[in-house]
Amino acid sequence: MKAMILAAGRGTRMAPLTDTCPKPLLLLAAKPLIVHHIEKLVTAGITDIVINHSWLGEKIEQALGDGSNYGCSIRYSAEVEALETAGGVYQALPLLGNEPFLLVNGDVWTNWRYERALTIQLAPSELGFLWLVDNPDHNPNGDFAVAEDGFVLPRSDKTGYTFSGLSVLRPELWQNFVAGVHPLAPMLRSAMARQQIRGEHLQAQWVDVGTPQRLYKLEQTLLAEAPQ
Repeated sequence: MKAMILAAGRGTRMAPLTDTCPKPLLLLAAKPLIVHHIEKLVTAGITDIVINHSWLGEKIEQALGDGSNYGCSIRYSAEVEALETAGGVYQALPLLGNEPFLLVNGDVWTNWRYERALTIQLAPSELGFLWLVDNPDHNPNGDFAVAEDGFVLPRSDKTGYTFSGLSVLRPELWQNFVAGVHPLAPMLRSAMARQQIRGEHLQAQWVDVGTPQRLYKLEQTLLAEAPQ
């Protein structure tokens, strides 16, 4: 299985930290945020990685290189303008191949074991598998819900969860896609209406590292938990 890490966002909520540093390279417990993902992917045996970038993307390529220092192969999909999630993945599809791939939102942190992605078996009619988390304070109403049969549905008030930014997706999800700037959520909702998306509750710690305050709080937590 290949993986794609989304790293093209401008990171405006992280300003001024991201004025001169791309968000994926912000340090978290002494290593860039994106390196936490890369190391976990390699540990899981996922060593063919695609990274998209836009804002200060050349710094990402300079910092990570071809991935050999991390025991993996990294290829890049450079975007002249940030294409949002669906548009960015569409541009990178030639690098991802024809098989389901793990898509990782680069500005989240989790201690979830990425090995779980390798166990997902999609039925021929299914286009994806999502991991959902309890709703954080900044998204109290959630995004989606999971039915008893495991299919993901648009959010209901009683059972809403937040999309973790971790998913296994088939390239066929983009079959009728038109290149451009497009978010992923509308595509997922359309596939949900056809019962083509399954999912489960993420059993792990998870943080959307979207602001300097969340970055600082997470770093203090990780440093406190680190072996002395």
